[in-house]
Amino acid sequence: MNDFSKLHRPDTLWSGVAEQIQSLIASGTLTPGMKLTEAYLSKALGVSRVPVREALRHLLSTGLLVSEPYKGVRVRHFDHAHLAQLYAYRAGLERMAFQILWPIKTSRMTDELLRRQQVLSDAIEQRDSEGAIVAELDLHGWCHEAAGNEFLLADWERILPHLQCYFVLHQRAHQRPGPSREAHDIYVDLALGDSLPAMLAHIDAHMHQGMNKVLELVE
Repeated sequence: MNDFSKLHRPDTLWSGVAEQIQSLIASGTLTPGMKLTEAYLSKALGVSRVPVREALRHLLSTGLLVSEPYKGVRVRHFDHAHLAQLYAYRAGLERMAFQILWPIKTSRMTDELLRRQQVLSDAIEQRDSEGAIVAELDLHGWCHEAAGNEFLLADWERILPHLQCYFVLHQRAHQRPGPSREAHDIYVDLALGDSLPAMLAHIDAHMHQGMNKVLELVE
């Protein structure tokens, strides 16, 4: 029998550092194009350079950061092409998720969706913009989780850092502290309903709503 007792638990400090950097980017504290160095982040976050180095490597792999010759590691610019690709990919994932989950919907699933809707509504009511972003992503994450497809869920989780940054841009474009409550009420009502075509049509409209304003913002 193999002896695993000598194996050490992997150090996950870097993942916490990556989450902090991601949050700083999403909040706008670390702005697009800003140069990031191990020394700067190590001092700012109060950790050694090793987890910072691993965190930067991870965020480079997600595309949230870019490495440019002679310029070092920088926060990615959210240009038109990137946002258009993100929009199309996100819409495709969400459509697929609903197509998979529609025949297998249960009251337990829909109860969870209603719970997430309430969390989002509370955050909007309290004008908690950061909490609303988290709650909105959690609401949209429901269909990917409920679909039960591990590859679909992995793709959703991979684009989450980009979506967080996009949502900040979206709020700035609309000059409001959080997402539209009415739009998500319609989204949930359709998700609870009986018409898959109506749900898919709303996803397309929902994803593209406000896109022109965001594109103007990143010009």
